[in-house]
Amino acid sequence: MTDLSSISGSRPPAGRKVAGARRNPNAYGIEHTAPRWLRNMAGVSWRLLVVVAAVGLIFYATSRVQLLFIAVFLAFVFTAVLRPFVEVLSRFMWRGLATALSILGGILFFVGLLTYVAYSIANQWQDLTNQFSDGIGQITDFLENGPLPFKITNEQIAEWISTAQQWVQDHAGDLAGQAAAGAGSVVEIFTALALAIFCTIFFLARGREMWTWFLNQLPVRARETWKTAGGAGWYTFSGYTRGTVIIAVTDGMLAFILLTVLRVPLSAPLAVLVMIGAFIPLVGAPAAMIVAMIVALAANGLLSAALVGLGIALIGQLEGHVLQPFVMGKQVSLHPVVVALAVTCGTLTAGILGAIIAVPLVAVVWAIFSRLRTLEPPMEEEEADDDVEPVDETEKIDDKASVKEP
Repeated sequence: MTDLSSISGSRPPAGRKVAGARRNPNAYGIEHTAPRWLRNMAGVSWRLLVVVAAVGLIFYATSRVQLLFIAVFLAFVFTAVLRPFVEVLSRFMWRGLATALSILGGILFFVGLLTYVAYSIANQWQDLTNQFSDGIGQITDFLENGPLPFKITNEQIAEWISTAQQWVQDHAGDLAGQAAAGAGSVVEIFTALALAIFCTIFFLARGREMWTWFLNQLPVRARETWKTAGGAGWYTFSGYTRGTVIIAVTDGMLAFILLTVLRVPLSAPLAVLVMIGAFIPLVGAPAAMIVAMIVALAANGLLSAALVGLGIALIGQLEGHVLQPFVMGKQVSLHPVVVALAVTCGTLTAGILGAIIAVPLVAVVWAIFSRLRTLEPPMEEEEADDDVEPVDETEKIDDKASVKEP
């Protein structure tokens, strides 16, 4: 009898595929030990873990070079604000000279603003001292004899002041250490500003050449994607930055007019505070309003404080319903819930700095994602609100259907 295994060209039959075995090219199918829904969830889970790990690594690396990150972010902000001026001036002169004039003009603007604020404080200091003394007396009289359900006497106020003085004496060493740390922070701030201005010079003068050089370092197949993503991100970031600056300056001017009409002292510094508060979404304007109301209350009484609060609230409504849609348009289209969550996460992560940079970063990421994604047909609201009815009979998924046949 002839042995079939000795026949030339014959192949022994493939072994039976068992659970947990590796993929065998000689096998006719694969036997899975887990249901299909679990395999799909596992695939999504490990991909999500990789994304979370990558984002966490980026945040960790940024925290290690925080000063560098702040300097580059400020350089992008300065570039977005000054680029329109450079583009206009470069039509009549060399671009390097246009860049120098634009940066010099921006520095002179801020130095002049700070000088005017300092002059206003020094010029009004004597009158401000007298007004504050009278205002504090009115507040104390209101707390003692006003229609409040509780009474606060001069003895209680004196006791609180004595407790505060004792606390300062007990924590003098800690306060001195914090002051020294603050001095170090001032040095870091000037270092970041110097590095930001240095980078801004090159971004304004040779920004296109730098971006082209970066694209040329990438493979040809990836250049178009990076070009699209970079264009969408810069369009959104520059639009948000310029719009925020315009809105902040407008808010400051309106607040200055309001405070001057109501004869509130320190109108210029308070207007600058309102302008700075416009850079912090949701919380910046209310914080500036509270400070302005406290100054008005101490200087001119309760009615003036109420009018200041009402006026700054109206300025905020004008900003939200008129200025932002008109200035920013559709360059930054984020839902208020997304803005609130971004500001909260930024504040918890990096304090005030995180609150300032969270919204533009989220806007840039969303703009890039919207430009690169493949948009599916939209769902109608009626379809999305359809009632979900209970299923009478559970549909069974046959995992064997995923077995590959030759």
